[in-house]
Amino acid sequence: MTTAKPYLTGHFTPVAEEVTATGLTVEGTLPPELTGRLLRNGHNPKPGVTPTHWFKGSGMVHGIRLNGGRAEWYRNRWVHTPALDGAPYMTEHGPDLTASAAGTHIIEHGGRLLALCEANLPFELTPELETVGAHDFDGKLRSAMTAHPKEDPVTGELHFFGSSPFPPFLTYYVSDAKGSITHSAEVPGATAALKHDFALTRRHVVFVEGNVTFDHTEASGIPYSWSDQQPARIGVMPRGETGAPYIRWFSIEPGNMLHVSNAYEDGQGRVVLEGPTVDREGFRLSWNWWVGAPGRGSEPVSRSYTRRWVLDMSAGTVDEQIIDDLPVEFPTLNEEYLGAENRYQYAISFPNEEGLGGYGVVKYDRVSGARRIHQAGDARMPGEAVFVPAADATCEDDGYLLTVVSDLKQDASQLLVLDASGLERVATVHLPHRVSAGLHGSWIPDSAL
Repeated sequence: MTTAKPYLTGHFTPVAEEVTATGLTVEGTLPPELTGRLLRNGHNPKPGVTPTHWFKGSGMVHGIRLNGGRAEWYRNRWVHTPALDGAPYMTEHGPDLTASAAGTHIIEHGGRLLALCEANLPFELTPELETVGAHDFDGKLRSAMTAHPKEDPVTGELHFFGSSPFPPFLTYYVSDAKGSITHSAEVPGATAALKHDFALTRRHVVFVEGNVTFDHTEASGIPYSWSDQQPARIGVMPRGETGAPYIRWFSIEPGNMLHVSNAYEDGQGRVVLEGPTVDREGFRLSWNWWVGAPGRGSEPVSRSYTRRWVLDMSAGTVDEQIIDDLPVEFPTLNEEYLGAENRYQYAISFPNEEGLGGYGVVKYDRVSGARRIHQAGDARMPGEAVFVPAADATCEDDGYLLTVVSDLKQDASQLLVLDASGLERVATVHLPHRVSAGLHGSWIPDSAL
């Protein structure tokens, strides 16, 4: 008897077909400034396909169109890459950067919607989520692209990187607000360590190398594993076209971080970086869930606790500490504060490795230290909570959190709109079917398209 893979069951059971539904039912009142699209990506293999790793599942984008207090449509579409039809990543000519799962994230930049997966080129979609094709920035993107680019809220530039298990291990890119790459540089001193996310401050680019690195013996199709020999460290590089040679690497405690909450320079010029991290055991439990192996945690992330690093650039020292004991992932914030000191940040809480505790949407107040949780309810799992500012915002947390909830008991899903200030429910949009739990997404206002 074979046990079903955890990423194909429960909240993660794939959606079997593409659907378009209009005139969705709304409970409560949708704020009129929510005029645009919430788009969310995630791994959703076609019926009959069992990927060897959670991250190998084909990407499916779910979209909800809101307009003037109405929920006009929901639709879901696979990203039609060569990999969706079985094309291999490795060929006799080397990797095919178009053979992408395209299932990690979806963003808008320069008027384009881009579905992202860190081992490949981005894929452009139409506003109705039909696939246009691979996008290589007019030939200037010659590597893979991270699934976690950062848009500077001041300049509109998009900062991103390409990571590879082979030299050059790390290439840094900047695209202008119109979508043209204006700068690229190989980053010296980088290794084959997994670099999934990074951080941007007003003055620096911050890369994180944990203990997870390239391993050609890993059989899941994602060739990475934990290595005690791989040093954990943070690289701090000055922004600008001449910054790469001046990167400085700081040793940190063993661990691995998938997602950055935020980073900034404090009043003393120190670089402050925060994000959920796992230790060796947390990575083992999580990885075994991702590949469906025995000895796994009950959730896709185990022992994932928010950590803060304070890097003193003058003294060359790092102070680090775990600042919360709640298992969380998918950190978000008001992106107007990306790269600057933020007071509030949000995350999704998970049961611990024994399955105790529930799912919820978490709000952190970094000034008071307070933690507030909107409990999702029994057998209800919220996805990444995307912040959208209110029309008349005067405070950092004046706005809304948008999260798609998977409800196993009702076999249904809703778009939940929460007040970002107190986490009270503002509105619920009922979706035509249950949406499988996924990864990352974006709110795209109409003005962006």
